[in-house]
Amino acid sequence: MSVPYWRLSAFYACYFAILGAFLPFWSLYLQQSGFNASEIGQLTALLVATKIIAPNLWGWIADKSSKRLRLIRYTTFLSALLFAGFLYQVDYAWYAYVTVGFSFFWNASLPQFEAVTLLHLNATPQHYSRIRLWGSVGFIAAVLGIGRSLDYFSIAHLPVIISIIMVLNWMIAVITPEAKSIPLLHTQTKIWQVIGRTEVIAFLLVYLLLQISHGPYYVFYSVYLKQHGYTATVTGLFWALGVFSEIIMFILFARLVKWFSLRTLLLGSLSLSVLRWTIIAYEPDIAPLLVFAQLLHAATFGVAHVVAIQLLSQYFGDHHQGIGQALYASISFGIGGMLGSLYSGYFWDSLGAMQVFVIAALASGLALIIAYLAVGKTKKPV
Repeated sequence: MSVPYWRLSAFYACYFAILGAFLPFWSLYLQQSGFNASEIGQLTALLVATKIIAPNLWGWIADKSSKRLRLIRYTTFLSALLFAGFLYQVDYAWYAYVTVGFSFFWNASLPQFEAVTLLHLNATPQHYSRIRLWGSVGFIAAVLGIGRSLDYFSIAHLPVIISIIMVLNWMIAVITPEAKSIPLLHTQTKIWQVIGRTEVIAFLLVYLLLQISHGPYYVFYSVYLKQHGYTATVTGLFWALGVFSEIIMFILFARLVKWFSLRTLLLGSLSLSVLRWTIIAYEPDIAPLLVFAQLLHAATFGVAHVVAIQLLSQYFGDHHQGIGQALYASISFGIGGMLGSLYSGYFWDSLGAMQVFVIAALASGLALIIAYLAVGKTKKPV
């Protein structure tokens, strides 16, 4: 069966368009709705905290049933339905309940769709970046469109916009075909044998720390820019620039892996992550430096993520790919994202924005040390 390129790409475009609406603007929406910095950090932490449990539960179900697309269709539908609860009323307890409810299902879909994409690609996983880049295109379209509209319209309409994109995401999942899975063999390596390997543990710890470092960026970068006098349009352009650089990286990644090993690419991305957060911490008023820092998103997220997908494919193989993707999502984006959201929310007012981004740089530096010591030293991890 041929690869359903455009349907896979369209799913990524819609999914990351939702993120493009969330990451730059949700904290601004919550701020306008009357929540303080600590409450914003807590609500964002709840959003990512469900990634600790949900992807692993759905990943186990998907690997047992081999019906990943059916699961994705259910979870995208339920996440859209529950997200509509934000249109009902505005208070902290209600927002906390709705956040946990919709994100429990929404956080299930991407790890399994990553597995579906790799199964469709089969022997050509290096082509993953050509499909994934459309997620970045969707992100940019959402960031630029919403950022521009907020100069003229109230941010109160943001939940309606996100709800519409979520419904579209579900519709694309409905028309995407299931990928054929390799039959389960009793002689295969057990999942706990894979997870217990030193390199796999180090890999997960590296990506946990990397996501902790991204916490203040995802939660408070727009607020940070607003504090330093940047308009909503400029804020959207900064976000779009970062993701545009990510698109270029996705296009060039097939060449990069011919020139550099996955280990070298990972170490490089972590080194540039330290540099990026340091620039944002100390020079927020120098626009050219912020532009440079946003261009580094190609490395700090783009390269790091594609390297992770390639390593996961090697670590977990076809049989455990659902659990592998889920474990990566839950530990890095789940626990790491939750911790990053919490510390940035609690320290934003007490320590100050600069110190919060310095902590992010230190977390990336620790990830760099662990990766240097333990990740990617062998040609193939399994």
